[in-house]
Amino acid sequence: MITDPWFYALAVPAVIILGLAKGGFAGIGVIAVPLMALSVSPVLAASITLPILIVQDVVSVWAFRKTWDRKILILMLPSAAVGIFAGFALAAFVKPGAVELAVGAVSVVFALQRLWLERAAAPVVEALPEGLAWRGVLAGIAAGFTSQISHAGGPPFQMYVLPKRLARDVFIGTSAIFFAVVNWMKVPAYLALGQFTHQSLTTSVALLPLAIASTWAGVWLVRRVPGAAFYRVIYLLLIGVGGKLAWDGAISLLG
Repeated sequence: MITDPWFYALAVPAVIILGLAKGGFAGIGVIAVPLMALSVSPVLAASITLPILIVQDVVSVWAFRKTWDRKILILMLPSAAVGIFAGFALAAFVKPGAVELAVGAVSVVFALQRLWLERAAAPVVEALPEGLAWRGVLAGIAAGFTSQISHAGGPPFQMYVLPKRLARDVFIGTSAIFFAVVNWMKVPAYLALGQFTHQSLTTSVALLPLAIASTWAGVWLVRRVPGAAFYRVIYLLLIGVGGKLAWDGAISLLG
């Protein structure tokens, strides 16, 4: 287990952020791995984070188990599996920085566009024509791919699902189930790459009580955000997360 106090000074807020994200404030969890990576290698940070995410998924899925959209999951989960496999197979050829820059830039533009469209009118539910279901397939592939490469699957998922204007708890429940399955899909790749070590697993275990408590705190807080304001909050978070991803990606490519 890691014993460096500097690591825990960064890991504790990172795990709390993950918990708030899993509790319903979607997207902000992408900050956690870069935060931990200030004191350990990015590979070790990702290896510590994945078991924590899997446990937090149990809490968020249980909390929102009665509110989720079956059609979205049926459409996106198989394509996410394709994206995860592609991320694993192409890991040696793809620069994470390029992925982060692209996903971040598109996320910011998308969120700003949605806020602009909704600024003066009541939100309108966007129905997805059957012939355009390919958008969900592409979003699923992108979410799986970016999740495998850099734990950044949230923005592609949100860009497809947010315009549907699902009820707040349905959006959170669908997201919780989607990423719970995606995180388990990533386990074989992590095992194959030898990323789970005694050090990473014992450190994950040490952080689990905080991870569980912070996820329940996120659930409690998000249920007190009015439904009408929830999407505005998520769009603003998406701008922040997208900007952070784009910045990290640009710095990585220029470094």
